[in-house]
Amino acid sequence: MEITFKLNGRPVTVDVKPNEILLDVLRFKLGVKSVKRGCERAECGTCTVLLDGNPVYSCTVLAPQVRNREVITIDYLIHTGELRPLLDAFADIGAVQCGFCTPGFLMTSYAFIKRNPNPTDEEIRKAVEGNLCRCTGYKKIIEAIKLAARKMHS
Repeated sequence: MEITFKLNGRPVTVDVKPNEILLDVLRFKLGVKSVKRGCERAECGTCTVLLDGNPVYSCTVLAPQVRNREVITIDYLIHTGELRPLLDAFADIGAVQCGFCTPGFLMTSYAFIKRNPNPTDEEIRKAVEGNLCRCTGYKKIIEAIKLAARKMHS
């Protein structure tokens, strides 16, 4: 079946199978390699994209579900500069180690900070609880998100 949706600000049309997941469409049919394959069970958050502004695991969204909707990937947010405060905060605080989980944390955090400009540590923990990091204790990630929220809304 053919679907059309907006990807990173531009309309795209692609042929998909009814049971094809968005992750595979983005990576293999549209060449978006920044969306990483992780657990494929909605447990790690590494494949997170924004669907109509909300973070979702692209491994659990069927491609036909995005018809006439908007999908934003980390590439777009970096290109537009909207992610700069988060990128800088993650670097300044040292919240990145291996980097595998980082795109998912950044996408989830970006959407969260847009809705909550002055989050508490507990609110941040709750917002990112679907993202798994195997390298850190999350302390620096939470600090980075809090710093980015201050930068984005100052």
